[in-house]
Amino acid sequence: MAARAVAAAPASLLRGVRLGGSWQRSLLLAPAVIILLAFLTAGIFADLLSAYDPEQIVLQERLIPPAFQDGGSIAHPLGTDNLGRDILARVMYGARVSLLVVVTCIPASALIGTLCGLLAGWRLGWWDRFLMRIVDVQLALPAILFALLISVVFGASLLNVILIIIIFSWSGYARLVRADVLSLREQEFVVAARASGASDRRILFRHVLPNIVNTIVIMATLDVPSVILIEAALSFLNIGVAPGTPSWGAMISEGRNFMTIAWWPIWMPGIAILLVSLTGNLFGDWLRDTLDPRLRNVR
Repeated sequence: MAARAVAAAPASLLRGVRLGGSWQRSLLLAPAVIILLAFLTAGIFADLLSAYDPEQIVLQERLIPPAFQDGGSIAHPLGTDNLGRDILARVMYGARVSLLVVVTCIPASALIGTLCGLLAGWRLGWWDRFLMRIVDVQLALPAILFALLISVVFGASLLNVILIIIIFSWSGYARLVRADVLSLREQEFVVAARASGASDRRILFRHVLPNIVNTIVIMATLDVPSVILIEAALSFLNIGVAPGTPSWGAMISEGRNFMTIAWWPIWMPGIAILLVSLTGNLFGDWLRDTLDPRLRNVR
């Protein structure tokens, strides 16, 4: 009886249920979009939005609480750190560092990994074994120890952070793209293109690559929180950005020595990392559900 009732339900009612689920997901996505836009705005326009130099030391104003706490000042809405530097300014400039790492590392990692995955999945044989063994070796390397080695040899710098993240990120794209190419190379449209005399380059970039672009975009979006967390972790260990550079991880590392008397130097950058990471994951999940036809109508 229940099955007959469901079968007899009006089509418009069933469409309304599906639209309701989509509307709810869009409603949950709105705060994520707002936070991500705030992150982008702070990173791009930190010079215009900040009233203070993030590296300016004013010892007379050290460890001022946030404005909403007793003893706080509206001049420093999020308080100051142990050297009297404005935390709001440092959080905004820290967003710039994270944004620079994201826009540099993710496209470079995706490009290297995509080219290697296309070559390995299409050529197979010696090329496939060689490239995949490189991926296996890279995955076996401990990232933190490798970062420590780079820091000891070349010193802490933003460039070293970018290089480390690229080295340890491209392999994921290579394995994913290779798997998709292996499944697409035997499809009828690829076989037809090969039979018509199309070159390997034309088949890969005209027929295969457009069919895996969505997968690459989704993975790149989901990588944003990971890249931010890696940069923050390296900076926290003092093997990331140069000392004194405003970075969320470095701010937490500097504030931990004063956490018993002042909570805000740690909590403010920590909240920024948490919000951007969570909203980035939420946006990536939404993009995956939107672009992947296999998941589009699951919920």
